[in-house]
Amino acid sequence: MLVSLSQLQELSPKTLVLLVGPPGSGKTTFCEQTVLKSLAMDRPIIYVATEYGPSDAEQALKAQGLGAVERGLLTFVDAYNETVGGSVPERPDTVYADCNDLSSLDIAITKVTEQVGRTGVLLVFDSLTSPYLFGGSEILRFMRQTLSRFATRGNAVVASIDEGCGKPEDLVAMMSLANAIIETDIAAGTKILTVVKHPRIEPTRIEVPVTLPPRVISYHFDLDYLRREMELMVRGFGAALRPEVGDRINIGWRDLIFWSGMLWDPKRFPTMMYELTKYSEDLGNVPSKVIPLRVKLLFKFMPKSYSKVNDMRKFMNMITRFKPEEHGMATIEYLDDASKTDEHHVRLHEHYECWGFERIGTSLGIMRPALVAGSLTGLEKLKGLERDWNAIETRCLGLGDPYCEVKLVPGEIDGLHASLEKDRTVIERIQARLMTHLTGFMLHGTPLMERPTIGSGVHIHDVQHVTAAPTVNASLQTVFKMGGAKAGKMLGDRLMDAGLRADEGVHRVIALMEHCKVGKIALGDTIRMRENCERFGIKTGQPSCFFTTGFFNGFFAAVKNQHVKEIRCIAMGDPYCEWEFR
Repeated sequence: MLVSLSQLQELSPKTLVLLVGPPGSGKTTFCEQTVLKSLAMDRPIIYVATEYGPSDAEQALKAQGLGAVERGLLTFVDAYNETVGGSVPERPDTVYADCNDLSSLDIAITKVTEQVGRTGVLLVFDSLTSPYLFGGSEILRFMRQTLSRFATRGNAVVASIDEGCGKPEDLVAMMSLANAIIETDIAAGTKILTVVKHPRIEPTRIEVPVTLPPRVISYHFDLDYLRREMELMVRGFGAALRPEVGDRINIGWRDLIFWSGMLWDPKRFPTMMYELTKYSEDLGNVPSKVIPLRVKLLFKFMPKSYSKVNDMRKFMNMITRFKPEEHGMATIEYLDDASKTDEHHVRLHEHYECWGFERIGTSLGIMRPALVAGSLTGLEKLKGLERDWNAIETRCLGLGDPYCEVKLVPGEIDGLHASLEKDRTVIERIQARLMTHLTGFMLHGTPLMERPTIGSGVHIHDVQHVTAAPTVNASLQTVFKMGGAKAGKMLGDRLMDAGLRADEGVHRVIALMEHCKVGKIALGDTIRMRENCERFGIKTGQPSCFFTTGFFNGFFAAVKNQHVKEIRCIAMGDPYCEWEFR
């Protein structure tokens, strides 16, 4: 018997459906369509959102045809904005919770259920990934005591979770608690739904064509800031971009931002960051007026193609002329003997992406290789040659090598995307190592990420290759907010476990941030930060410190049971970023 997508979205009472699939495979869309179908039958909906707010959910539903809804028929549990410090107006159709606190979620769902006052309700929980990443296997108790109990009382539940977000045995246990399992995937423009088990439907596979939106990339850097940054990078001297705290940021903080994002979305995040970095360094995408005249003149004498060893050596000589070691990136060495036409090898000593994670079990260089590949693509484009360069780390401190090596080729590289994706157990080892570095500094004054010849800092340019990404790709905003909240909670929990008082814990984390040159911080009734590296030089017109706001929320929730929201931001033209306590 053929089964339609519409049939899958007609959920009978006492059904608990678990949607499992990689990020971006259509789980949220399935939830939204199920909501619309249920509302059309006047079925009450409790919509629990943990990775976006009710306004975002409502906007998406309206885009799919949602009209006027009878009062009380659609109620939201907002477990997102409280977690990440989002600034939202109070809504009469919304109850707030914190996905870092499963008890608050249970209380919110119970409160809304009592308000509805009837059975036959549909509970949509999108998604379990966020509370799982905060609380681990505690989510199993929540599923048994809250979601399963809700379903057995004559209601229905559809809950989603990202494939690969945790331990395989936990996912197996979650599946055992559901009486319907639907796996989602997307490939070659087709959405694939596989019914693994269902109380009314035999195992089957449904394919639905999808149209992907065009890729639009628009960076939000202030052009004057970009011009000054390029001048400083090229000349190697002049007034700092950030006069109060300087332009080098401890690589420990850069790693905290990057690997917290990786923890949240290990499948898509590294590939998106690689591609965005390539794009940003493609000079064909940079406004001509921000490129210094000295650089334009230099480009005129550069080769049209970088296929040959002699021509690639000229490119590498240009890079070393800009003294990347003085900016804390790495000491770069072009390997003539190992290179050949259309295959080039570069050695990086004290590479900032990999330092501190020796023998961790994986290669770690993603952004710096992408940056070089993007530069090559852009330089050839300026000469009229359209080729896409790529780069992959072939040796790495993380693999136990004494230095890192990168292979550069025009075109595709076999194994590149597989090398970018990281196994969650490896990411957790990296997070544990990073937490040891950071808490070692905060508790014992242990030097943080020191390198023997080029120090512990990296230029703000390389940090902003990470922090600017959410201004380009809105789907990354949740990754940075939630990743920041998770990082803050982990640090806060470690300080409390060490026996520190709450106020002392706050003092230590502020000292860490100032040591890392994150910004100039003043803590009082609010938190104020001048020259915040996350948004310095970036104009968005709205509060946009996604990682920092998430970090403060996770940290203060762990040590003082407080939340914050950003009320001023230098990305809006304010003189500083500011957060108020709630």
